[in-house]
Amino acid sequence: MELIPFGIDRLDSTIGGGAPQGSVVLLSGEAGAGAREFMYTTAVMNGLAQTGDDLFGLHYGDLEAGAALPGAIHYLSFTHERDQIEAEIDMSMDEEIGRRGFEEVEFVSLSQNYFHRSPVPRSWYAEETADIRSLRKRHEEREKLLSALGDTVSRRAPGNLVLIDSFSDLVAAAGDTIEWSDINYVTKGLAKAAHEWGALILIHVNFETLTEVQHGQLIDNCSGTLQFQWETGGSTRARTLVVKNFRGVLSQLESENIVKFETDLSEAGFDISDVRKIR
Repeated sequence: MELIPFGIDRLDSTIGGGAPQGSVVLLSGEAGAGAREFMYTTAVMNGLAQTGDDLFGLHYGDLEAGAALPGAIHYLSFTHERDQIEAEIDMSMDEEIGRRGFEEVEFVSLSQNYFHRSPVPRSWYAEETADIRSLRKRHEEREKLLSALGDTVSRRAPGNLVLIDSFSDLVAAAGDTIEWSDINYVTKGLAKAAHEWGALILIHVNFETLTEVQHGQLIDNCSGTLQFQWETGGSTRARTLVVKNFRGVLSQLESENIVKFETDLSEAGFDISDVRKIR
């Protein structure tokens, strides 16, 4: 089975090249611990690789044997527009690297579906002036949010890399017109479909927005979970990454006694700074 690179060179080399095609990977992070920067770096580095940009070779190197680039890269957001994500990428890595890599990424915003039935003024998320007909559709559009997500992913995922930002937004809407059980079903459905599509789907979530049971359900639904946390030792804090579960990948880390990665942010985005092993 071919592997799709995460775009994090030290991680990819450690696990043999990347994630197996057909995987849904949960990027479960504590606020500021690196999950979002990991997602940005994956999009940007795969984008640079698509065009053979010299910056990819400089900051990543060669792909591992058995790894292959995705056919295309698609970034989906429930609440943001492209320029907002580009501004955040600029703050997390060198601007030239971020902009050149993200140019190759197709961005899809589902913000109109997301905000339609909320108390948020329409002018905050849509440019056009609302008319009576569009106001009547507010309830209908919000109900169709998960369907819009499903349709969007179905059209774009086969053979490709899809990044979904963020399931925390769905959790925030749960109890309104979206039920938690629906979010759970969608995650299970994505995992089933991704295998047929040969896709790599990354789902971001802030685990602090979830109950323990909800978090456990998402972990169980996905092929793999990368958990990003802050670790405090004395007067310092460090970002850490733990591969909580990952079929076909975790066994490789266990065979090398790797238990945790220390991480950092460099000019090329998310980076592995150290590897902790059982001694």
